[in-house]
Amino acid sequence: IVAMNARGAWMGNRGILHNDAGEVQRNWRTKAWIICVLEFKSRHRIMMSPGTYTELFFLDEATAFAAGHRPCGECRYHDYRRFKELWIKVNRQLITSDSPRIQEIDAVIHRERIRRDQSKITYAERAGKLPDGIMILQQGGESPYLIMSGHLLKWTPEGYLQREALGDQPVQVLTPKSLVKVIENGYRPEVHPSAEAWIT
Repeated sequence: IVAMNARGAWMGNRGILHNDAGEVQRNWRTKAWIICVLEFKSRHRIMMSPGTYTELFFLDEATAFAAGHRPCGECRYHDYRRFKELWIKVNRQLITSDSPRIQEIDAVIHRERIRRDQSKITYAERAGKLPDGIMILQQGGESPYLIMSGHLLKWTPEGYLQREALGDQPVQVLTPKSLVKVIENGYRPEVHPSAEAWIT
C-alpha cells in the first residue's frame, strides 16, 4: 500500500488499516478484499476517518484482481453474482461445500495472495498460456505487466506506458490462481483506457 497522486478508477476495501492519525498500520484486516465503484447512492466519505475502513484505490479492475480483490456484493451486485457463480464453477476442487458462502471463497483467495510474513504470493507460468487481463512480472524484473491482445503492457500507477510482444517465456503471475481461472472462463476485468490505446 503506497500513497501517490495518481487517481484510480475503482476503490478497494480490506477493513480498517489506519490509526486515528491516518497512518496505515497493516496491509489487511479482513479476508474479504473487495472492489467497489467510486460513486454509489450519493454516499460521501471523509478519507481515512477514525474507526471506518481504509479507502484504497486501483488503476483498473485488472490491477485490483492482481492484488487479490473481488467485486463487492453491494455496490457491484450483478458483477459479484456473476463472479461468484463463475468462481464456484471453475474452482470446485478448492471448496468443500456444494453452495459455498462468499466467506469460504474469500478464505481460498486469501491463501493464494499473501503469505504469513505479508509477502505477495506469485506462481510460475508460461506467458502464452495466460488470458488477457492477467498481471505478471517478467523473469528478473520488478515492473508489473498486463497481458492484453498478444502484448505485454507495462503498468504504472498513472496507466500503461509501453508495449512489448507477448512470447511464451516463463513469468511470475501476480493474479491469484483461482482468479486467473475465473478470467480464463469469461470474466473480463475492466482495464484502464491507456491499455486500449496501446493495442488499437
